Amino acid sequence: MGHREDLLAGAKRCLYEKGYARTTARDIVEASGANLASIGYHYGTKEALLNAAVMEAAEECGRELERALSEAGDLPDDPIERFERTWTRVIELFERNRPLWAAQFDAMTQIDHVPDVRRYFVEAQQRAQKGLVELLLGTGLPEATETAAGQFYHALLSGAMMQWMIDPEHAATGESLAEALRAIVENVGRAGSPMTV
Repeated sequence: MGHREDLLAGAKRCLYEKGYARTTARDIVEASGANLASIGYHYGTKEALLNAAVMEAAEECGRELERALSEAGDLPDDPIERFERTWTRVIELFERNRPLWAAQFDAMTQIDHVPDVRRYFVEAQQRAQKGLVELLLGTGLPEATETAAGQFYHALLSGAMMQWMIDPEHAATGESLAEALRAIVENVGRAGSPMTV
């Protein structure tokens, strides 16, 4: 690898170990084996290098998620069992790759200050929403339904991930999410009964 690639790899290691805000240029130099001047030469600033590392780390998160979902094997025909199996796989992924997901959350705090990072996350979010809908509901839905379902699944993904990052012992599981979904469906299906949230 050249200095540019070494710097990027070192910046990603620092993101996983220290987070975005706590990483210094000297941390990156130490992790990469490159020199301080090479950051300016290859990336312009430490922030530009960290932004490149954030986007690459987020790409890795997306690939891990796609791989985990595609490896789910034959999914049951029952939609709630399919939902449970899928979310169990997703949550197992949180457990295996905590530093990667933590780095992504840390990076999201920068989106108001770094337009490139915001653009990247907007596009990645739209891809994730579409992918989750295709896996869980299939294709051929009306566009408005596909958008709404994608937003729902992505909100569920982000919320489950946040719960797991904060308190894994009490966070949602595939089983608990499926149980909640069963209760919601039954409640909504009762004619005339008030829906409680």
